[in-house]
Amino acid sequence: MLRYLPLLAALAATTASAQRAAPLPPALQWSGASERLIVHADDPWITPAERDGFDRTPDGSETRAWLDRLVASAPTLLSIEPFGRSAQGRELYFVRASKGGAAKPVLLVQAGIHAGEIDGKDAGLMLLRDIAHRGKDRLLDRVDLVFVPVFNADGHERASLWNRPNQRGPRNMGWRTTAQNLNLNRDYVKADAPEMQAMLRLIQRFDPALYLDLHVTDGIDHQYDITYAFSGWRGRYARSAAIGAWLDTQLRPAMDRALTRAGHIPGFYVSALSNTDPDKGIEHTPDTPRFSTGYGDVARIPTVLLETHSLKPYRQRVLGTYVFVEEALRLLGQESVGLRTAIARDRASRPDRLTVTWKPRAEPLYTLDFKGVAHDRYRSAASGREEIRWLGRPVMQKMPVFGPDPDKSVALPRAWWVPATARDVIARLKLHGIAYETIAAPRTLTLDTVRIGAPKLGNASEGHVPLTAGSYTHAPRRETFPAGSVRVPADQPLGLLAAVILEPESADSLLAWNFFPGMLQRTEYIEGYAIAPVADRMLAEDADLRRAFEARLAADPAFAADGSARLAWFYERTPYYDDRYLLYPVGRELR
Repeated sequence: MLRYLPLLAALAATTASAQRAAPLPPALQWSGASERLIVHADDPWITPAERDGFDRTPDGSETRAWLDRLVASAPTLLSIEPFGRSAQGRELYFVRASKGGAAKPVLLVQAGIHAGEIDGKDAGLMLLRDIAHRGKDRLLDRVDLVFVPVFNADGHERASLWNRPNQRGPRNMGWRTTAQNLNLNRDYVKADAPEMQAMLRLIQRFDPALYLDLHVTDGIDHQYDITYAFSGWRGRYARSAAIGAWLDTQLRPAMDRALTRAGHIPGFYVSALSNTDPDKGIEHTPDTPRFSTGYGDVARIPTVLLETHSLKPYRQRVLGTYVFVEEALRLLGQESVGLRTAIARDRASRPDRLTVTWKPRAEPLYTLDFKGVAHDRYRSAASGREEIRWLGRPVMQKMPVFGPDPDKSVALPRAWWVPATARDVIARLKLHGIAYETIAAPRTLTLDTVRIGAPKLGNASEGHVPLTAGSYTHAPRRETFPAGSVRVPADQPLGLLAAVILEPESADSLLAWNFFPGMLQRTEYIEGYAIAPVADRMLAEDADLRRAFEARLAADPAFAADGSARLAWFYERTPYYDDRYLLYPVGRELR
């Protein structure tokens, strides 16, 4: 045993060294008017984060106890209500702030979808306190607030000093994913997680006029402490064009003014082309529907992503988030008529095409006067290469912003037909609030059907093994749909969301998420002794087939040398072959 002591001591020393907190770049100096939002230490309604100097965030039980006490103190303004349970059984709840009376537009604010990014929860507690007891109830004159303090409740309780090493506080950060290891901000379309299913039902219940999704982002260093994004920023990439225009022309300037007055530096969400070479530029890309903003864009719900910057102190980030939510309440109260008009216009639109792929463009979309931070490089003995080092010194630079152009689009059908056997798919349609008609008796129809070619399974992702295809071949086909099958019309307010879910070439379709694994499996085969004479006869009797076979032999030496592959080629062209193999079971009723 003694001979192992030096090794054990070395291992212990290595572990202790590794567990020193990761060094972060120097924090930029900051002070701002929003600091006046913090109450004095003796205030009876000081929040747990304020009481602890924003060093930590309260855990789930402390958060709920504080909110219960606040709600009890202002029952005419505040109420608290469950809306679901997490995978581990924790209650999901929201606080509603309302003066009652006639129906008002709803601001839905969601914090902690990534539970380590919890600024929104502590900002929301402060704002609710100020609405209840510090004169800000006027914000509720023309709008209601529905606030979810912790969306990812299980991840919130998996808190540790060692989570999110790129983030400057709080000390007890939660975990990014749920107890099922699902990232809720990849789950909007497929809706696997019970938390997301509960959130979709909440969205349908309140039909928010504005939906805020509160996050924290890491990546490169820069001066912006409050960054945000939505579909339609600078007039780009909005499928809900009227909503995108309202967000860009009404919300964005108002939000920038409010944040700047409060001493914060607002900007577009910074996603660098390269975190190791930040001068290459940043990205401005279309939001895909697996994310909140992309989902809101196709579901006709005005949705804004807030990303505070992880390298800014927690105190600064929470205060900026407070200002953001408060300004959203104020703006919605003042400008709800214009926003409701935009929502109605988009819900009345009936697009006839869906962009399914995008292509890069060589030139930038535009150039920003970017508020960056100086950096240099050093050679790391550990990595054996040059690494970036941020210097904590503000700089201004011209930054190119890159984004793609539309590539391939598909014409949308009049309707989609989903067989009764696809129960999980029909359940998702219902969960999303998509309208459909259920047939009570079998129905035979001629529909456009799609057969995929060269299917390829990707790496496991978000509880699925995604599927891509090399080709999508359309052909008319006579199909009988059993009772319980559904017809999903494109002519509905959520027609675009239905298209994203059901069009086979959509990048976030349920086919792409591999909800139809049965179509990838062949269940009948033919032995060589049976197919070889059939193939020989086919060669002798069909000149066109013979020429196609010879061309394949000449073009593909590996195929030519593989007797089994050669016989399989013929088998695929016989009536014995499974004609449902690789056939997408959702039919398309053409216009």
